[in-house]
Amino acid sequence: MELLDHLALGFETAVTFQNLLYCFVGCVLGTLIGVLPGLGPSATIAMLLPVTYTLPPVAALIMLSGIYYGSQYGGSTTAILVNLPGESSSVVTAIDGYQMARQGRAGVALATAGLSSFAAGCFATLVLAAFATPMSELAFKFGPAEYFSLMVLGLVGAVVLASGSLIKAVGAIILGLLLGLVGTDVNSGVARFSFDIPELTDGLNFVGLAMGLFGFAEIATNLEQREHRETFTNKVTNLFPTREDFRRMIPAAIRGTALGTLLGMLPGGGATLSSFASYTIEKKMSKHPREFGHGAIEGVAGPEAANNAGAQTSFVPLLTLGIPSNVVMALMVGAMTIHNIQPGPQVMTGNPSLFWGLIVSMWVGNLMLIVLNLPLIGVWVKLLKVPYRYLYPAILVFCSIGVYSINNNVFDVFQAAAFGLIGYFFVKLSVEPAPLLLGFVLGPMMEENLRRAMLLSRGDFSTFFTRGLSLGLLVTAAILVALVALPAISKTRETAFQES
Repeated sequence: MELLDHLALGFETAVTFQNLLYCFVGCVLGTLIGVLPGLGPSATIAMLLPVTYTLPPVAALIMLSGIYYGSQYGGSTTAILVNLPGESSSVVTAIDGYQMARQGRAGVALATAGLSSFAAGCFATLVLAAFATPMSELAFKFGPAEYFSLMVLGLVGAVVLASGSLIKAVGAIILGLLLGLVGTDVNSGVARFSFDIPELTDGLNFVGLAMGLFGFAEIATNLEQREHRETFTNKVTNLFPTREDFRRMIPAAIRGTALGTLLGMLPGGGATLSSFASYTIEKKMSKHPREFGHGAIEGVAGPEAANNAGAQTSFVPLLTLGIPSNVVMALMVGAMTIHNIQPGPQVMTGNPSLFWGLIVSMWVGNLMLIVLNLPLIGVWVKLLKVPYRYLYPAILVFCSIGVYSINNNVFDVFQAAAFGLIGYFFVKLSVEPAPLLLGFVLGPMMEENLRRAMLLSRGDFSTFFTRGLSLGLLVTAAILVALVALPAISKTRETAFQES
């Protein structure tokens, strides 16, 4: 009964004209950046963080959330019609979706992706609502020691589940932790690593760092890419799957939804991990394994359900524990900080209308997306014909104005440009920037909770091992490290997320 009251409050908040408008804007923008290769939700949310400064907190978070899960819908459109994933979680969708398009079944592939995403999104929203209250009650039992251990687990998960080299992921995490130390020590009031630069006494600008790593770096990388694209827009005719298609796609979508729901809540998880894992499972469980890579409908339904479910359940640890599970959730922490909102269980108790309004808006957004995407397929694909060289100057100007507008400080723009250069070198060196951003966000929080735990225990480090919950989290982190160190698992991990 209490849950129904909360959902009623959420509907009352989410269905106001203003919030519906920003939900619609977020869904449209999400679909657009999912369709356009090279942007992605991380870069787009980083670019729009300054804009949200002028919006009400609920509207801002609803819009940014819509961009995230909306990009999962849009990414499948280009993956199927152009064999060019608009979003990293749509990489595996392109394998069979594009082959279906070449066989004249582009409409069925797009409908499969849309319906699977919608069903998974609705289920994941229900899971988010169901888990919210018990997870928040558990969070109130967390002390400084438990929060520190949880953040250690989060960073370990980010390393284990990052694509590519384990050493590079560890290096990115450490660099992020070090960057988080820049600024004024909260205990002593002494400036650290500021090099007598006044602008650094409050630490590095989060928006500048995020926009540089994900916005400017993406622009520089995309300018090197060729723009030859073969589309199958003329073959998008019949959008309704056959009875045999439904028979094969429904079980795959159910499995993908369950898998994405679980993996989205894990530290370092999210949409990309869920879609890759779903494709692997579908290929192993299918009665038609030879069809995979040649137009198997399960290869579209499973990953598309998984990536949408994973995108939405990744909000569970953010809203209930205050811990970002992936880079987009780290950006959401930045958006909350801009509006003086402390992520965690106090959001539910202190601002329930925001908490439940955001959850209900996800269901409303999924409904908008299924209505938007299928009828407007032709419009989205026409956008692919716009050369990127015409888009990037406008994006650069928009980014620079956005960074400057937060503090009215040119130094922030230079900072974003510097991190854009670092992000570009990361791409060239095959280093994923997401662990760096997670380290930057979690580093100060880890330091604060470590110091609190030490003060409460009078300097006794055993406090992390004598408290049951803290010990369990640290043991889990140690098991993950031990597992990934095994040669067989390490080799599998390094090749699992290769997009080629």
